[in-house]
Amino acid sequence: MRTLISLLLIAVSLVPSFAFAGDRERIGRGDIVAIPLRGEIAPPTFLFLRRAQKAAESAGAAAMIIEMDTYGGRLDTAEKITNLLNHATIPTFTFVNSNAGSAGALIALATQHIYMAPVSAIGAAAPILSDGSDLSVTARDKTISYWSALIRSSATRNGHNPDVGEAFMNKEKEVKVGEQTLHAKGSLLTLNAQEATALIDDKPVLADGVAESIADVMGKAALGGKLTRFEPAGFERLAFWITALAPLLLLGGIIGAYLEFKIPGATLPGIASAVCFALFFFGHYFAGLAGWEVVGLFAVGVCFVLAEIFVFAHTTILIGLVGVFLMLGSLLWAMIDRYPGQNFLPSGAMLAVPVLNLLIAIVAAAVLIVLLARFLPRTSAYRRFVLSADIPSGPSFAAHARQFGVPIVPAGTRGIALTTLRPSGKARFVDEVVDVVTDGEFVAAHEAITVVSSDGVRVLVKAVA
Repeated sequence: MRTLISLLLIAVSLVPSFAFAGDRERIGRGDIVAIPLRGEIAPPTFLFLRRAQKAAESAGAAAMIIEMDTYGGRLDTAEKITNLLNHATIPTFTFVNSNAGSAGALIALATQHIYMAPVSAIGAAAPILSDGSDLSVTARDKTISYWSALIRSSATRNGHNPDVGEAFMNKEKEVKVGEQTLHAKGSLLTLNAQEATALIDDKPVLADGVAESIADVMGKAALGGKLTRFEPAGFERLAFWITALAPLLLLGGIIGAYLEFKIPGATLPGIASAVCFALFFFGHYFAGLAGWEVVGLFAVGVCFVLAEIFVFAHTTILIGLVGVFLMLGSLLWAMIDRYPGQNFLPSGAMLAVPVLNLLIAIVAAAVLIVLLARFLPRTSAYRRFVLSADIPSGPSFAAHARQFGVPIVPAGTRGIALTTLRPSGKARFVDEVVDVVTDGEFVAAHEAITVVSSDGVRVLVKAVA
């Protein structure tokens, strides 16, 4: 058990102690945060942008500028990023340098201001399959109908012309500004820097202006404050898979801790448990979900459980229950997608996936623990680990039982547990020390026990009532 304690403490210390606090230290109050968005729009892109936005808002940044250079990517990820940006609590900008194609154009419309590099383009957001082929007619019509509504809503919210945004995706959309036809039906709309910033009735078609760099954007938008660049940590892709596999990591952590507790001297289960919990918190940190405070809460829960086992085992179970509650609460909290300024109590939608993940892990762990408690003591590997533990000296009937294959202790014989039986350990009957096992019952050292049965392989005992 001491091995598991040490490993858990080491594991939680390996989770980045700077957490969101580290991001806030790099970002000062009133800073302008530049966030690069390059390459394909994919799930790790969303994880990175979410982490960056939370860090900027928590630190009190004045604004954030997305420096975009992408030909597009996954629409489902673009939808998540669009929703993320539409709920930002600080001003948002997009600097198109040099491409905002397809999904990138949809993301740009979710920011309040757009600036274009002198040689740049935005638009052409038609939905296609991952291999580049067109959708079926029905699927295309459904996708365009849904996204047209979403784009119009997002563009209107951020002060952009909704017709322009819709024309990026729907080639049947005509765009007119006043009496002037900006774009005719028959093709998807794509705008270069000059077209996007052209003035019609004293209003730009889409972009606020042309800029050479982010510093130029800050000057033209009258943004004061220090420019701070928030770069990807390189772990977002790993974080994506870790968060997707959260139930399995929780299951591995629980089962590893159980085996470490039940098999004295076996360090591998403890190592596996510590690694699983460390990966869980590590991945959720880089996914923009968990912070250091969650790891601290988990560590406090572990300490409470250990205090219950080693200090208050014969007095109260309250401390242990509080510890379990803190551990489960920290695991649940780590998976909740919370933003700065939101109410402390999460909504039902925020709890749905975390609760499901935790329930899957707990139910699966309960089933496995029942099976392990029933069959593990019968395995040779388990008996080998138990026999290698530090035990009191004295002759043992167990060796004779294995040699001759006959019962060695009659049923009903009373004795004393020399070690804690969880469920196996050592007991003394008269002047003999015997390897014994309970039927899953926890028996503390020095308690009176009685033999239930002895079959030449194991001596089954129970506590005297």
